[in-house]
Amino acid sequence: MKFSQKQMERWSPWVLLAIVLLVWQFICVAFDVPEYLFPSPSRIAQQMVEFHEELTRHAWRTFWVTMVGFGIAIVVGVLLGFLIGSSRAAYAAVYPLMTAFNALPKAAFIPILVVWLGIGVGPAVLTAFLISFFPITVNIATGLATLEPELEDVLRVLGAKRWDVLVKVGLPRSMPYFYGSLKVAITLAFVGTTVSEMTAANEGIGYLLISAGSSMQMALAFAGLVIVGAMAMVMYELFSVIEKRTTAWAHRGSQGH
Repeated sequence: MKFSQKQMERWSPWVLLAIVLLVWQFICVAFDVPEYLFPSPSRIAQQMVEFHEELTRHAWRTFWVTMVGFGIAIVVGVLLGFLIGSSRAAYAAVYPLMTAFNALPKAAFIPILVVWLGIGVGPAVLTAFLISFFPITVNIATGLATLEPELEDVLRVLGAKRWDVLVKVGLPRSMPYFYGSLKVAITLAFVGTTVSEMTAANEGIGYLLISAGSSMQMALAFAGLVIVGAMAMVMYELFSVIEKRTTAWAHRGSQGH
């Protein structure tokens, strides 16, 4: 039975995941690795079933907090990216400052956010926002700033104003950049929420990781990590599907193989 390239691409991640899990399980069993050091996949699965209610509650909290912070990041990132990308002077002035800000470890902001907002949802939402808005801003700004001068000159000759060029040509042209940034930013948002919950929350997957780790329940902690990774992967794939449906023109060259 022969598989097409498209079928191989679709199933290859699952095949690789199955191989990794089998090797992982074999190592844990063959070398009798203690659970408190490195739990096996089967033990992690058992803990996910046993503590499914607790895991679901913490996962839902992490998910909606991440989505709130991510939603704010989209709004701020798009507006700021449009502002920066619409002016070459603004791009040259603001981009280096944003790069410097992005280099700062966002975990260092959590104690400050706790002082300002207290322990709970606030620090987690803002951490998810701070860590995820930068890719969106940069990609929108880059998509607008790299608009071909020749194309812009032609549109100007045809009577288009600067605003028309940005809105009717620049923004649609930036959509592949935008969706690419969303796929990066959503994974970062989950990281930000989880890190914040580890130090400034009494609920969520991050809190669960600290609680399980302190009681040496490594399998439960790994179960929490698996859930965070699964949520991020689902959102990543969702944006990939939306991207292919709304910007098919940008991918037509890579289709049909």
